[in-house]
Amino acid sequence: MTIQVELVDRTLCRVVPKGLDLLLDRELVKRFRRSSGWAVIGKYLIRYQNSKLGYNGTERRVAA
Repeated sequence: MTIQVELVDRTLCRVVPKGLDLLLDRELVKRFRRSSGWAVIGKYLIRYQNSKLGYNGTERRVAA
């Protein structure tokens, strides 16, 4: 499974979930596509393994 991502330099690409985590950790992502639409970094709460804000909710993602 790949995820569509728009980087801060406006490049569109597709990455695997681990790649998205790496890009998020390096603050290179402007937004990424979810099944419900685009998740814009800084506008919507997101969660990922290295999140500085953390996430305290229930894990709903399926392990790959």
